[in-house]
Amino acid sequence: MVEKGEALPDHEPAMLGSMPSAMNEMKPNWYAAYTKPRHEKNVASQLGMREVETYLPLYRTIHNWNGRKAEVDLPLFPGYVFVKVPVTERVRVLEQPGVVRLVGVNGKATPLPDDEIEQLRSSLAFCKAEPYPFMVPGEKVRIRTGPMAGFEGKILRRKGKLRLLVSLDLIQRSIVIELDAGSARLAS
Repeated sequence: MVEKGEALPDHEPAMLGSMPSAMNEMKPNWYAAYTKPRHEKNVASQLGMREVETYLPLYRTIHNWNGRKAEVDLPLFPGYVFVKVPVTERVRVLEQPGVVRLVGVNGKATPLPDDEIEQLRSSLAFCKAEPYPFMVPGEKVRIRTGPMAGFEGKILRRKGKLRLLVSLDLIQRSIVIELDAGSARLAS
């Protein structure tokens, strides 16, 4: 026991300083597990049986096989299953057949913000979503629906809205139009 006014032994401050770090390692975080192609459902199922919390958002679509139509549930983010584990238990996920790696930077798994996953979960409970090609500013796209169908332009993003810069080369003029992301496709 340390009396009032006595200095703490040298080893105790180091232990106190490492406590938050150790506690952070035990706190479960969300990670994106990258899977082999078309292994998402199996990985989520197997991890669920191992009592690992998973989240695999799905969307329903119609596929044609040999002339017959069938409704199927497919992953909203093909190739990914979200898992919630402490970083110290990541091996439980990595040893699962079908899991390639946990997504991260420089080989270190990077946790996803809890609120981002929860917002995704709650939003998808009330609205329909389907995958869409990732578009970045500067990419060339072609407008496929609406009065501007057929025009090509470059993507601009301002104030969270998708805007497209359309240039008319003949008259050397450009316009910026705001449109729904679903009305444009990447130009080939």
